[in-house]
This record gives sequence, structure tokens and C-alpha cells, in this order.
Amino acid sequence: MTEQTDGSRQVGLVTLAGLAFLVGIVTGIGALAFRMLIAVLHNLFFAGKLDVVYDAEALMPLGPWGPFVILVPVIGGLGVVWLTQTFAPEARGHGVPEVMDAIYHREGQIRPVVAIAKSLASALSIGSGAAVGREGPIIQIGSSFGSTMGQLTRLPTWQRITLIAAGGGAGIAATFNTPLGGVMFAIELMLPEVSSRTFLPVVIATATATYIGRLFFGIDPAFIVPIAQEAAFQGINFSDLAGFTLLGLLCGLASFAFIRVLSALEDVFDHYFKNHYLRHAVGMLIVGTMMYLLAQSYGHYFIQGTGYGTISAVLHNELATFQLMAILFVAKLAATTLSLGSGASGGIFSPSLFMGTTLGAALAIALNWLPGFDASPVEFAMVGMAAVVGGASGAAMTAIVMVFEMTRDYNIIVPMVIAVALSIGVRRWLSPENIYTIKLAWRGKHIPKQRHTNMFLVRHAAEVMDDAFAVLPAEMTLETALETLGFDTDKHFILVTDGDEAVGVVRVSRVLRSSEGVQTDATLGELASRAWVLAERDDILHDVLQRMSDQDGHYALVMPNGRTEAQSRHVIGVVGKDRIADSVMQHFHA
Repeated sequence: MTEQTDGSRQVGLVTLAGLAFLVGIVTGIGALAFRMLIAVLHNLFFAGKLDVVYDAEALMPLGPWGPFVILVPVIGGLGVVWLTQTFAPEARGHGVPEVMDAIYHREGQIRPVVAIAKSLASALSIGSGAAVGREGPIIQIGSSFGSTMGQLTRLPTWQRITLIAAGGGAGIAATFNTPLGGVMFAIELMLPEVSSRTFLPVVIATATATYIGRLFFGIDPAFIVPIAQEAAFQGINFSDLAGFTLLGLLCGLASFAFIRVLSALEDVFDHYFKNHYLRHAVGMLIVGTMMYLLAQSYGHYFIQGTGYGTISAVLHNELATFQLMAILFVAKLAATTLSLGSGASGGIFSPSLFMGTTLGAALAIALNWLPGFDASPVEFAMVGMAAVVGGASGAAMTAIVMVFEMTRDYNIIVPMVIAVALSIGVRRWLSPENIYTIKLAWRGKHIPKQRHTNMFLVRHAAEVMDDAFAVLPAEMTLETALETLGFDTDKHFILVTDGDEAVGVVRVSRVLRSSEGVQTDATLGELASRAWVLAERDDILHDVLQRMSDQDGHYALVMPNGRTEAQSRHVIGVVGKDRIADSVMQHFHA
């Protein structure tokens, strides 16, 4: 164990792996408890009985409430608002953006109460019919426990973030029985650094949570697909390849629509409904009405909760009519965005699977109206699942690997790769931000799209800056400046000013070394480097470096948050290239 200058204690890789093992155990047990809680609440709300047995992969029979089922999501929603408003506002929504915010902008700090509040609020949302998924909550629950363990053991930021990613990946793995998918999720969406010191803890936590999940849920994949069990490996004909290409493009448009409609509805509810109880009641009343109309027209609620029953029915080729698939796609898109936009607590992964399933099946049916096509609605549904997940989240490998693990159909791998790539390409062309980052981007919090090799990129400017600087006027001569500072000065930089405005930076060590070869009557204004940029104290180093690179800056002047003018009295520190190098080197002492 190594004591750090900030009071944290860096542990060795073996100890960190041991902590990740504990995170995996707790997350696996948490996934079990979470699913049981959903089952209890679902049976209570829709069947009026107290029972922990609930098959989420089967279409649910209609409840005894008749038209009053419209009020079920409203009643559950009022409880969700009370929980989030009372205990943890960050438990509202789909959870992953809050985890990413903690990783990149809050030094891996997640409040312990979030895990409990998120569990209860999300179970209540899903159990009462909100059209959301259960993976977002368990990601936030696992990540919250990882952060809590890191805080209790006083780990440095990078090790705390590693445990957060381990908890998030473990949650995905335990929920869907997808150990590889859980690892890929952590790598693509949560880990700023991928190396042996971060990868090993994530793998250990994910494998542990998967094992615990399999002890209770069995080893079967999330969806049993008959054609996957029966069909031998076969090639793809040209007509199917063209169909999958078209599906990828359509899924990119669907992903873009999902992102933008969700964001728009969040803004609409924020603008028109200041009372959180009223806004969520209105949203859930519309969702309840949609459920009832579907039940009256087609005999099932279809869109309530995770929607796994509907997905499973499509994969068993039981619901494959174009009209129904098109209606369910639009209905799920509306219901999910209304649920989350008005204040529900739940994930977007399951709704993405639902929309991809219905869109893929609908396209296959439509293609079969054309001569020369013999598209399988089931295969198109599975490929659509991955394409919408990938397009919405931006996590290509996660989408491909998870859907393969959930269906175990190797025939769809190549079509999935094509469709996911096209879907992400279309969505990025229309919207550079994915469904997880767009909310943070609108708050001014940037999440790097690329994954770099060291954790120093998520440090804040205030952690890296040098506050040992002197403020001297531009007209002061070098001779006077040296006399003012003295050769034994503890100042590293001179902030050169014109009145109250910062105009440049002089590095003290450079002028001390070269003072004999410089005219001592030269002014600081003549010697100062004008290649500087502004940064706020909470800007992450990734953004500061990007700004310096774009503007050819040698220095960054660090200001308090919200200050955008280079007034010398507000400058709190200087980030120079040597400080950045020191920061990088510090992180190699693992």
C-alpha cells in the first residue's frame, strides 16, 4: 500500500482484484434481490397478489383491474417521485449518465444512498409498468457499491473509478447472463484507461457476478431462440445482405429518434411541469392509456416494464405481422421516452432491444413482399436488437457481443457487425452524442469519445495546476523582476499583466538560467509567452489538453468555475507542459 500526497492509499493489483471480487459478489446478489423485488411489485400491481414468481420472458396475462389498469403506472410513479426527491435525485432517469459523470467529473464519488434509492425507485417503476429496463439500475447499483468501497478504503481516483467500472460491468453480466458483454460494456463506456491494472479487476467482478447469477437464474441465455438451437451455420445470400444493410441504416435513424425524442420530452416536462409529482403522473397516465388500448386491440399490454415477453414472442415467431410490429415500435418509443422524460427510474437497454426487435421483424416482413426475398423475421429481429443498442449507446462491441450471448446464434454475427456499424455511423452523422452522453453534454460536461491509456486524463485542472506564481506587470524590466523575486524564489511562473488583464506567462527557471544572455532592460511583456489558453478549475485534463492542442498553447491559466475572462486577480494556477508530464509520470507508479 502506497500513501499518496492527497491522503489516499494506493493498493497493489492483488488487493484491488480482491476488492473487485467483493464488488462482484455484492452486485450479483444485488441483481438477484432487484429482480425479486420487481417480481413482487409487478405481481402486486398487475395481479393483486403477493408472489415472487414472475416470468418476465412470457407475455403477461391481463390483470383484474380492467380499464383501471391505466392508473397502475400513475400510482407507482408517485412512489418513484417520492423516493428520488427525498433520498437521491440522481436515481431518476436511466442511471448510466450519472455514473459517467461520477467517473469523469466527480473523481469517482457516488453517494452510497444512490444504490438503495435506485433499487427501490427502479423496481417500483418497472413493477408498475413504466416502459424502462432493469440494466441501467443494476449498473448504477453496482457502480455505487464500487465507489463506496473505494471511498471507505481511501483509494486514489483511478482505483476508485476501476471499481465503479467493475461494478457496472458486473451488473450487466449478472442481469443478462452475458459475462463478455459486461466486460465490453465497462471497457467501451466506463473505463478511461484499458490496461492490466484496470482490466483484471473488471473481469474478476464480472465473472463473479455472472457465476452468482447463474446459480439462481440458470445457465440458459436470456432469450431462447428456436432457430438458433436448430440451424447449422450457413452463409448469407445477397438479398439478405442487402436487407441487413437497409436495417442498419433504419436502426441508425431509430437510434437518433430515440435520443432526440427522449431529450425533447425531458425539456418539455421540465418547462411545463414544475411539480415533479404532476409531471410524472401525466407521463405515466399516457403510458397507462397506451397499455390499455393495446390490450383492448391485441390482447396484451406489450410495452409495460422491460418488454422481454414481447421480445421473446417475436423471437419465437409468434407475433410477426407488419402492422403489429410497426405499432409496437412506435408505442415503445413513445412509452419509454414518456416514462423517462417525465421522471421514471430505469434503463434504456431493454427498450432498445424491444425497438430493434420490432423494427427488424417489420422490415423482414416488408421485404418478403418483394420478389426474390426470403428474409427471416427472427434473424432480422436479433440483428435489429444489436443495431439499435449500438446506435443509441455508441458501444459497438458491447451490442454485438451481448446480443450474441443473449441469443447464442452464430449465424447473425456477420449481419450484426454490418448493421451495428451502419447504425452507429448514421446516428453519429445526425448526432455526435449518444443517449448516455447527450444529457451531460447539454450540461457542459464533456465525455471523451476516445479511450486513452492513462487515468491522468480524468484529473481536474485544479489537481494538476501549479499555484506558485508571481503576478508582475508587463512593463517591468527583467532586472527589476529578478531583484523582486530573488534567485532563491519559490515561484515557478510569472503571470504577466497589463492592468488587470493577464497577457502572458514567463517560466521563472528559464529566465534565471538565461538571464546572463538576455538584455536585463528587456520587459516581461517582451519575454512573456502569449501561447496560453483558459481553463476552469473543474475542467478535466483531457479537455485542457485538447484546448491547448487546438490553439497551440504552451500554458493554461486556471480560473474559478464560471470565469471566462483572463483577469489576473482571478487566476488560481498555471498548467504548463512540464506539469502535465509530471502528472503522466505519476500514474506509472502503480
